[in-house]
Amino acid sequence: MSDQDDHQLIPFDELPDRIRVTAAVDAAYPEELQRAADALVRGLPVLVECSKGLAPLFYRSVRERLRARDLGCVYLDGRVPPDAAGPGMPQTIMTTMINQVRDVVRGSQEPQVAVLPHLDLLTTSDGGLTGEAREVISLMYENPTLRWLGFRDPSFRLPRVIADLFPYKVPIVGVARGRLQHLVTKREARKLGRDGLDVYRLYRSVSGAHAVRLRRILTSIEGEDFPVNEQPAWDQIRAATVASGMDIPTLDLDADIGGYVPVKTRIRDEIITIIKHLETLTEASDVERIESLLPRGMIFWGPPGTGKTLFAKALASALGAAVQVVSGPELKSRWVGQSEENLRRVFMQARQSAPSLIIFDELDSFAAARGTYTGSGVEHSMVNQLLTEMDGFRSNEMVFVVGTTNFPESLDPALLRPGRFEFKIHIPYPDEDDRGAIIDVYDARLKLELTPETREHMVRQSGYPTEDGVRWSGDHIRALCRGLARRKLRGEVKDALTPLDVDAVIDADRERPELTKAELKVIATHECGHAIVALHCDNVPPIRRISIRGDLAGALGFVEHVDPANRYVFTEGQLRDMICVLFGGREAEAEVLGALSAGAQNDLQRATMLARAAITQYGMGPTDFPVQDFAVDHLSEASRGRIDDAVEALLAEQRQRARTIITEHRGELDALNALLLEKQVLLPQDITVTPKA
Repeated sequence: MSDQDDHQLIPFDELPDRIRVTAAVDAAYPEELQRAADALVRGLPVLVECSKGLAPLFYRSVRERLRARDLGCVYLDGRVPPDAAGPGMPQTIMTTMINQVRDVVRGSQEPQVAVLPHLDLLTTSDGGLTGEAREVISLMYENPTLRWLGFRDPSFRLPRVIADLFPYKVPIVGVARGRLQHLVTKREARKLGRDGLDVYRLYRSVSGAHAVRLRRILTSIEGEDFPVNEQPAWDQIRAATVASGMDIPTLDLDADIGGYVPVKTRIRDEIITIIKHLETLTEASDVERIESLLPRGMIFWGPPGTGKTLFAKALASALGAAVQVVSGPELKSRWVGQSEENLRRVFMQARQSAPSLIIFDELDSFAAARGTYTGSGVEHSMVNQLLTEMDGFRSNEMVFVVGTTNFPESLDPALLRPGRFEFKIHIPYPDEDDRGAIIDVYDARLKLELTPETREHMVRQSGYPTEDGVRWSGDHIRALCRGLARRKLRGEVKDALTPLDVDAVIDADRERPELTKAELKVIATHECGHAIVALHCDNVPPIRRISIRGDLAGALGFVEHVDPANRYVFTEGQLRDMICVLFGGREAEAEVLGALSAGAQNDLQRATMLARAAITQYGMGPTDFPVQDFAVDHLSEASRGRIDDAVEALLAEQRQRARTIITEHRGELDALNALLLEKQVLLPQDITVTPKA
């Protein structure tokens, strides 16, 4: 059957009965073997980059091709032949290897190939040269006409002085999809399906395994022939191909990650759906076309704790891909060239375990825009190496790269070109719906058994900034749910969890000031003033919560409103009502207490900012002004004076309006104030004042 066969399923009778390992190497790498042999015949030293398990068998196949062209090989592995052993012989492998290299360099002048199967023996753990290696290298450079065949394990760094000896390189990773049908026997294929060998499915499971490793994996498959459920056999194959340090996550994009519907939809549409569509295709040309549409590099960006790495792992789980999480700072090394070698090793391991997904956590830590570095400059070389690795992907290679970052604008522009990190998705802080969905996930996982009231309270509470002013992320919500689970475990919850339990967990790490009764009265009066004015303004959303418990970071009290129906468009009436409500606290203090506190400072600043924006940006003032930014230095003194007058007029108007509402509804204000001082937290059902008509 041709390598270009258009059918995905290979009939059992077209598969071999038996496969010798040496024959498997010949069948898997005919082009690579021929290229290596041709280069050696032309007199070019050749470096084969492959795993150690493949190297000896690859050499045997190359040797057979060279013998057919009257070219012999000398195998320099540092081992003493049994018939040459004696008491006076050198005892170390390196000493023997040095003597072997010396003999072949200075010995016979007949054309021959000197084979170095273990180049890693010449290097130290950090990629430098050993003391013995320096003598070997000097000998190798003595005879520039000698044909060298070297084997390098990609997991070892090769010093430049050795790499320069080999102008011709043959990299080998995995097996090409078109050659897989020659590496599976009838017996093995019968354990993987009932209708034939699914080459494309096999490639997605073993694309990173070389021929020798693949044969070992296939030989070890257990199970019956023509199984009704072939999945266990496929699971055996996949588990055997995953390298040490990598795993296949079992995260469900929907069940294990709450909310974020737009993010999930885009991940499905752009990647998962395309991969699933590949499974339905039978024409090789269609498969190649669809594979070319897959984005190999992805940027997941957003603030800390929003689940960027979690989404990447869920994507890997959906693809059946092994995951390797790499921290950017961990890749850096003080040794010259070691950082780039670390990157090469990461990509090589991913290729050997394909399908796989590399997650570069904090990608910006080493892949910032070149020319902006303040450190040693190693980042420049690391960016170049990353670009080289990503540009080296084969079109059908099932290796994906996800970079997570909080600062996408700082990444090197070359990384964002099509074909590299071309797929970018924003994972923001969770909104109200997302927070509820995340809470539902942990409710089921931790068996919290939340009541609707408690769940709603958690959604509201997680809408406020944390103690350090940061918005709640998925990590914060997870910590809250874990705190509630521990509270239940300690027996501090008698029946069901209540909002008070939620507050207790949140308050555990929060330091609240001890307020006097006089201070509480000022705060309550201020917040009730905001609330009363809001209740009598037509364009203000309903009140969700009033609190003087200090349970909002940076605020002794607050009035929380329901999210507005329109989030991106607001009217002049809404803006004026917003300014009026901001004056409500100050005017309530003046009406009830007869004195003003410093608590209105932020309200006055926000009111002034809104009023100036209304005049200079939105054209909502009493006088028409050209739309400007806040900076009006280019305007004449007269124009700036008119703007100031318009801003003052708008503020005075809304301040007087707030004062009128407070005066007319003084009884409601007093009743609400007394109730707030008693309960400290009021919910919609507690607010019994007559709302606006």
